[in-house]
Amino acid sequence: ADRFGVEPAQWHSEVPPKTRARVWRGVATGEVRVVVGARSSLFLPFADLGLIVVDEEHDGAYKQEDGVVYHARDMAVLRGRIDDFPVVLASATPSLETWVNAETGRYCRHLLPTRAGAGRLPEIRTLDLRIHRPAAGRFLAPPLIAAVRDTIAAGRQALLFLNRRGYAPLTLCRSCGHRFECPNCSAWLVEHRFRGQLMCHHCGHSIRRPDACPECGEIDGLVAVGPGIERIAEEVAQTFPDARRLVLSSDMPGGNLRMKAELAAFAEGAADIVVGTQILAKGHNFPLLDLVGVVDADLGLAHGDLRAAEKTFQLIQQVTGRAGRAGAGARALLQTRAPDHPVLRAIVAGDRDGFYERESEERRRAAMPPFGRLAGVIVSAETRETAFAHARAMAAVAPHDADVAVLGPAEAPIAVVRGRHRFRLLMRTDRTTDIQAALRDWLARCPAPRGDLRVQVDVDPQSFL
Repeated sequence: ADRFGVEPAQWHSEVPPKTRARVWRGVATGEVRVVVGARSSLFLPFADLGLIVVDEEHDGAYKQEDGVVYHARDMAVLRGRIDDFPVVLASATPSLETWVNAETGRYCRHLLPTRAGAGRLPEIRTLDLRIHRPAAGRFLAPPLIAAVRDTIAAGRQALLFLNRRGYAPLTLCRSCGHRFECPNCSAWLVEHRFRGQLMCHHCGHSIRRPDACPECGEIDGLVAVGPGIERIAEEVAQTFPDARRLVLSSDMPGGNLRMKAELAAFAEGAADIVVGTQILAKGHNFPLLDLVGVVDADLGLAHGDLRAAEKTFQLIQQVTGRAGRAGAGARALLQTRAPDHPVLRAIVAGDRDGFYERESEERRRAAMPPFGRLAGVIVSAETRETAFAHARAMAAVAPHDADVAVLGPAEAPIAVVRGRHRFRLLMRTDRTTDIQAALRDWLARCPAPRGDLRVQVDVDPQSFL
């Protein structure tokens, strides 16, 4: 209110129904002048909308992939163009689409060359895990442990980041090799030791973690494979037993209220070490934070996704940027087995523009977004045969010419979700082709889905799973 001169209204999924109704009416009448909201706030009935600010415009959460599929950032730009008012896309690590639009003059670029106040960017370096090996059964390298110890001894704070929820991504039996898999999805059950459960992160299916293997009956033969943040928190507790510790993840008990309280407590110095997922990368101000340790900097680079390099660069830049906001002397250590990877080299060198130039050139050569257009089509059904047959029938009438091509069908990387078998087709066009018209023409020639068949279209897909 001090900044805008009026009290801003909030709009998101946790706003109570009566408050939502009051905000809706206030927006329609013009009584509410400023709204701070999630992506659905774009659809409020503004009486005279004159500005949209999309903060952290690169964030993948702006894309809604369930129900009505849309990208809130692109909808904001479209809204501004229709009603002729400015739209501000703000980010320290912009999406490649936005960066290219600014480079080509389609967007105006306004640079903020320095951090707010006395803030300084941290010194970033890699820790090669092939050289600095963690102890057996551990995941923190000795130099990172030493850095955390020095940081908290100086009365400052450390953040350990791993973008993987739970305790371990896989649980198996060391006697017979049985692996716990979701009965509804082609995915492993993730162990959440704090809850004593094995859980699917795609459909929510969960079971109690058994004491014996359900396949061979071996007692105490189950082992956790790989780390999640709960496992890192366990290691931190064993390594730094006297330190004050916090664990932060979107799926921890207590929901958003607890998470907000613990973020505020850490910002005020109530903990020495925080262990968390990407929720810690989202614009928080921790004045006492002097060290960020990225437990696995290679994690996002292994995805079969055209944006894997871009997303990894953005995420690591954002999380390391939490350090050094109150002055010089901050550090960030990236644990990796690929220290020469171009993404990590660019981060260590602070060469943001160089990374975007190289990534842009690779996309240009491959005619991939933002230099080409993509539209994903997902065909799903309760049986694999039904889904595959319909996907093949769609491919048989797909357009194939100089400007439009359809690839597939191919089984989706996560082939079964919530009991439905999934196949993907991908339409590629050049940048100047009207991809929506090409889609409409193709879908009009396709057989109509019947029974339990579903066909979902996603223009400009952000996920390929």
